[in-house]
Amino acid sequence: MDFGFNKEALFSDMTEDYVSPMEPKAYDRVTIRFRTEKNNIDRIYLVNGNEKNLMLKAESDEQFDYYEHVDQLEGEVFLYYFEIQAGQISCYYDMRGVAQDISSYHMMRIIPGFKTPDWAKGAVIYQIYVDRFYNGNDRNDVLTGEYQYVNDKTVKVDDWYKYPAAMGVREFYGGDLQGVIDKMDYLKELGIDVIYFNPLFVSPSNHKYDIQDYDYIDPHFGNIVNDNGELLGSDQYENRYASKYINRVSNKNNLEASNLLFAKLVKEAHARGIKVILDGVFNHCGSFNKWMDRERIYENVAGYAKGAFVDRESPYHDYFRFHRQEDWPYNSNYDGWWGFDTLPKLNYEASNELFHYMMNIAAKWVSPPYNADGWRLDVAADLGYSPEYNHYFWKEFRKTVKRANPDAIILAEHYGNSSEWLKGDEWDTVMNYDAFMEPLTWFLTGMEKHSDDYREDLFGNTASFWEAMRTHLASFTMPSLLVAMNELSNHDHSRFLTRTNKRVGRTNNLGAAAADEGINKAVMREAVVMQMTWPGAPTIYYGDEAGVCGFTDPDNRRTYPWGREDKEMIAFHKEMIRIHKENKEFLSGSLRSLEGDYNLLAYARFNRTEQSVIIVNNSNHEIHKEITIWHLGVPKQGVMKQLMFTDAEGYSTEEKEYMVESGKLNISLPKTAAIILKYRNSKGADEKSLIEKNQQEKKAEQRKIPIFRY
Repeated sequence: MDFGFNKEALFSDMTEDYVSPMEPKAYDRVTIRFRTEKNNIDRIYLVNGNEKNLMLKAESDEQFDYYEHVDQLEGEVFLYYFEIQAGQISCYYDMRGVAQDISSYHMMRIIPGFKTPDWAKGAVIYQIYVDRFYNGNDRNDVLTGEYQYVNDKTVKVDDWYKYPAAMGVREFYGGDLQGVIDKMDYLKELGIDVIYFNPLFVSPSNHKYDIQDYDYIDPHFGNIVNDNGELLGSDQYENRYASKYINRVSNKNNLEASNLLFAKLVKEAHARGIKVILDGVFNHCGSFNKWMDRERIYENVAGYAKGAFVDRESPYHDYFRFHRQEDWPYNSNYDGWWGFDTLPKLNYEASNELFHYMMNIAAKWVSPPYNADGWRLDVAADLGYSPEYNHYFWKEFRKTVKRANPDAIILAEHYGNSSEWLKGDEWDTVMNYDAFMEPLTWFLTGMEKHSDDYREDLFGNTASFWEAMRTHLASFTMPSLLVAMNELSNHDHSRFLTRTNKRVGRTNNLGAAAADEGINKAVMREAVVMQMTWPGAPTIYYGDEAGVCGFTDPDNRRTYPWGREDKEMIAFHKEMIRIHKENKEFLSGSLRSLEGDYNLLAYARFNRTEQSVIIVNNSNHEIHKEITIWHLGVPKQGVMKQLMFTDAEGYSTEEKEYMVESGKLNISLPKTAAIILKYRNSKGADEKSLIEKNQQEKKAEQRKIPIFRY
C-alpha cells in the first residue's frame, strides 16, 4: 500500500530511547517518543484506551523528527499504540510495526513499578549441571551400590569421558561444587557474568529435580565429614538398609558442611563479579523426600519426624494429596506430577504450613550467609491445583524473595505465552524458548529442539522465523525481554551442535556416537552470533563452548571435556562474549528486522548513537544482497566496520570496512556465514576520507566507460 509517507522511517519501541524512564514507578511521569522521517508526516497521536493525545515534535537531526508525549501513569498497566497521519492517509504503529488494524495483543505496555535487576540485563549466563562439570573432591562421590534408584543400584562412573548410558539416570560422574570453585577462573576468563546451577539440594538423582531436603545442599556435591555406614549388600534392594547413604544425607554435620561450601562458592563467585542463580523445584518433590519418605530413609533416624508415606499421623500428611485413607502404614496412593509416583506433587492448597515453609526456603537461599542472586523456577506454571492458586503462590513468592534480596532475579521455565505471569508481580522473565531457541533452531537447522523431527518447510524459512518472533516477543515488556534466558541448548533438549547434523533420533535408537557425526561448526557459530546479538541474556549450557554434542536427555548431559576441548570454539565464544559486552546496543538496544530471503536473515540492534547490522547466510552458496539501513540512523553515506565474520573456514575479528551508499549496504557473503557490522555516530576525518576516496574511485570508473552519441 502507498502510505504517502515514508513508513520505513517510522519507529518506536519500549527501550530507553523511546520510553523514559524505561522502568517507571507507579504515578511517575513518563516520556514516550516516536520517530519519523524529517518533515514527512502531519500528525501523530499516542492512543491509550479512550485517550488520544497529539504528540509534539521535540527534536530533529539530519534524517529524523522525534515526537514526544508526557503521560502521568497510574498504578495499572499502561497500554498504548500510535496513529500516524499525513494528509488523508493514516496508519497505526504497535509492536508489529506499521499496521492497518488495532491489535490489543500487540499494543505496547508499560507496567508501573516493574523493574528487573540491572545486572541481569544482557548478562552472559553459564548453566552448570554439576555432576558433569568437574570433580573437585572424589571423597564425596556417589558410590556404586550406595543406594537403589529407579529399580537398580547406583553406578559410579570412573571414565569421565564415557557417554551417558541410554538409561543413565543412576550414573554418577562425581562433579561437585568444589569442582566449580576450582574452575571459577576459567568462567571468569570466558566472560561469564552469572552461573545458573541445576538443582543442588539433597536428592538421589544426578539431575536433582526430585528434591529430598530443601534446607541443605547435597553432601555428594558438598562436603562429607562423617562417612559411616555400609553400601547396600548384593542381595539388598531397599534403601532403608543403605546405611552409608542414609548417614551421608541425614547427618547434620554433612549437611551443614555442605551449606558452608555453597556459601564459600557464592563468595568466590561474587569476588569475581559473577552472580549465582539457584534452580527451585517447588511444584513437586521426590519420593525420597523427608516429608514423604517412601524409601524409609528417615524412618528410624533421630531428629526426623515420620514421613507421610510411613505414618498417617505424620506432620507432613497434608503436604500431599492421598486417595486411600485406609492404606497406612506405607500408603503409596498419592498424586504424582504427571502421574509419576517418584515425583509427589506438593499440595499447597491443603497446608498453610507447607506454603510458609517454602516461602522461608525462597528467602533463605538469597539471604546471608548464602546470598544467591535469584531463582530459576522449574515447571512453574504447573504449581498448584488451579490457575488461581498458581498466581497467588508466585505473587507471594515474589514479595518474599524481593524483600529478602531486592536485586534477586526470578525467572521461570515456561513454554508458550507467559504474559499472564509477566505483569510485574510474579516472575521477572522466562527461559526464552518461544522467542529465541525454537525459531532460531528451526531456521538454522530445520530440527525440533529434541532432535525428534526435521521440518524442511521451516529450514531457512525467514518469514516463519519473523512471524514466530513477532508473535512471541509481544508477550514481553522490555524489563522482561532484556533479562530473558536465551539458550541454544540445555539439560532438557539436544545439544545445538548435534542439531546441525539433522539426524532425527535419540541415543536409544541411533547410539550416542551418532550425535557427534556430520555436525556443522559453521552453523553453530552462526547461532552463537545470533545468541550474542539478540535481546536478552545469552545463556551457555556448559560445554557448548567447548564443542560438546549430544542427543536429548540423558545424552545432553555429557561431561565437560577437560583436556579434550575444542579450543577454537572456546576462543570464538570469548570473542563473541566480548563483542556482546562492549557494544551497548546488544545489551539494551532496539531490534529491527531487515531484508531477508530464503536462508538469509538480517536484523539490526541499535540506539541513537550506535547501530549494528547482523547478517546470516545459512545457505550452501554465496549470496549478494543490497540491504537498506539508513532507517537505523546510519547516514546515507558512511562506513560500517566489521566486528565479527564467520564462515565454513573459521572466523575473524579483523576490522574491515564496508561502504554505505544511498543508505544501503551492498554485501556478499560466502556460504554458511555470519557477519556483524557496526556504525558509530561520530564521523571523523578517517571516515570522511574513506567516503571521498570511494566517491573518487567511482567517478574514475565512470570515466572509463565510453559514451556513445546518436
